[in-house]
Amino acid sequence: MTGNWTMMALSVLKAGPIRFDELRRHIERVTQKALAQCLRQMEHNGLISRRFIASLPVSVEYAITNLGRSLETLPAALHRWSIGHLHAVQAARIQAEGDSPEI
Repeated sequence: MTGNWTMMALSVLKAGPIRFDELRRHIERVTQKALAQCLRQMEHNGLISRRFIASLPVSVEYAITNLGRSLETLPAALHRWSIGHLHAVQAARIQAEGDSPEI
């Protein structure tokens, strides 16, 4: 559906419309190219909207759409699941490390 930075971008955008450079400052380690590709894909999928601002230089502002807002419950649900299953995941990791042959 979208790239690696989607959920981070949506979490920033839920606070309100934001310009590209400001959005990029909120997301650590994202490159300009990666963020631009992510935003383009999210717009294509209807999760965000893009508005041009007539200024010098021309600016672009991004905002979350209603469809994008419908994803807001997913990160919270994933976080709850992670906390609830933390011990099982850790046990599985330990077992997998013990089962893997040394190279």
